[in-house]
Amino acid sequence: MSTSDSKGSAPNKGLQKRQKKSAARLYAVQALFQMEHSGQTFDAVIVEFLDHRFGALYDGDEMAEGNATLFRKLVEDAVNHQAVIDQMTDRALVAKWPIARIDPTLRGLFRAAGAELTQSDTPPKVVITEYVDVARAFFPEGKEPKFVNAVLDHMAHEAKPEAF
Repeated sequence: MSTSDSKGSAPNKGLQKRQKKSAARLYAVQALFQMEHSGQTFDAVIVEFLDHRFGALYDGDEMAEGNATLFRKLVEDAVNHQAVIDQMTDRALVAKWPIARIDPTLRGLFRAAGAELTQSDTPPKVVITEYVDVARAFFPEGKEPKFVNAVLDHMAHEAKPEAF
């Protein structure tokens, strides 16, 4: 153990852990989007992201290191439970806007968030906050983060009513 691992490292370690989870969520949305547009299999997209995206350098910018376990679980759960998640998302959307008609990035986001809401113990408020932040990353100037917040709030109340 180095001397830099003294008193001040516990909060930093917690922050790094949260940042890796946040990065995993962002990567899961990207992977689900990519699978839909390229027809890549679950296994192929997982390998590509773990081998070439996590911590990779692009144009001199280092991509964040993600929590590989969470990333894999989110993508796998979103694929395995897609029909149920899409139905839950449809119920949260306005009747005129079924999930098939919304932006494909948002569709991936709702699938990843839906997977986490239905298949994990993560508190719903954490899931909502995290995926609203993901929406802000993809749509920094748009109204999408507010839309995502409203849809995920509805989905969270359906998936885990006892948490509210």
